[in-house]
Amino acid sequence: MENRIKNQKSKIIHLRDCDEFVGGDDSILRELLHPDKTDVRIRYSLAHATIKPGARTKPHRLRTAEVYYILIGRGLMHLDGEVSQVDADCAVYIPPGSTQHIENTGTDSLVFLCIVDPAWRREDEEVVEGPDR
Repeated sequence: MENRIKNQKSKIIHLRDCDEFVGGDDSILRELLHPDKTDVRIRYSLAHATIKPGARTKPHRLRTAEVYYILIGRGLMHLDGEVSQVDADCAVYIPPGSTQHIENTGTDSLVFLCIVDPAWRREDEEVVEGPDR
């Protein structure tokens, strides 16, 4: 075990160094850690997401489990037809196959971390038509 730890490389990744892009669900994303894109030994991916005031993501579902951890702001989490208020310091578990979207109901950006396990892959995400189908 000790030998294995010595050989692993630690990583410090700054958000400012991560490219910003718009996800398939219309969220503004920066991918912090992904085992296929960074030299790390993890199964999951970690992304930073932003939803502008008054905006919402498109309803979508993943084949994999996902966790949102809200850092800043407030909104409504739509999950399989149920709606819950979310705000800073709140974690949301999203089971595989669940139809989901999040909307920003605040006056500031809604900012959260997304953990997907196993790591996010484009082919595992499906944007669905209409609200929460």
